[in-house]
Amino acid sequence: MAKDIMLYWGADSPPCWRVMIALEEKQLHGYNNKLLSFDKQEHKCAEVMQLNPRGQLPTMKHGDTIVNESFAACMYLESMFKSQGTRLIPDDPTEQALVYQRMFETNTLQEKFYEVAYYGYLVPEEERHESALNRNKENLINELKLWNGYLEKMGKGSYLAGKNFTMADVVCFPIIGFLSRLGCPKEKCPRLMEYFEMVKDRPSIKASWPPKSEGQYSLKDL
Repeated sequence: MAKDIMLYWGADSPPCWRVMIALEEKQLHGYNNKLLSFDKQEHKCAEVMQLNPRGQLPTMKHGDTIVNESFAACMYLESMFKSQGTRLIPDDPTEQALVYQRMFETNTLQEKFYEVAYYGYLVPEEERHESALNRNKENLINELKLWNGYLEKMGKGSYLAGKNFTMADVVCFPIIGFLSRLGCPKEKCPRLMEYFEMVKDRPSIKASWPPKSEGQYSLKDL
């Protein structure tokens, strides 16, 4: 089954990482993959563009099925391999609701994170302003406070949507992992960093841990 899967991914991409975590959680070890460089514009190569006209990563192909958006790819893997590996979406509707809520809230956390961590990459040099970056930092700090509060309410040792590791953790952990990698001060989000320490050694995460690269904005002075 894993040999029927091809994943094109980039090292600086939390969305790529989440698909790789999902693949590992569903015990699809040994899937085919190709690491591409964003800096070299390899994600715009013909091989990817034939599958994904947006030229974005991740791009995943399973047999004749092509799934490009990271959330869609993760949900596809859960649906296709529901009885295999970790059950990532609970049956209980109330539990499902919280998983889905945290999943889609991750989009906001990711946006605020990108606006700081990738500011120099996303904004042309002539359009960059210190005031804009400072505003982005403040927005990220406020978002981190929100997530910190979620975990505080859930209680020590909790995952993002309860006592079990779910799809909420699959899609959100890569953002938290990159926050730690870029030196986000622990005092800005102590519960999130406790969560990071709790989850970082999970086999699926260790097996999919992306290589480091240069060029990202440090979060040490957040």
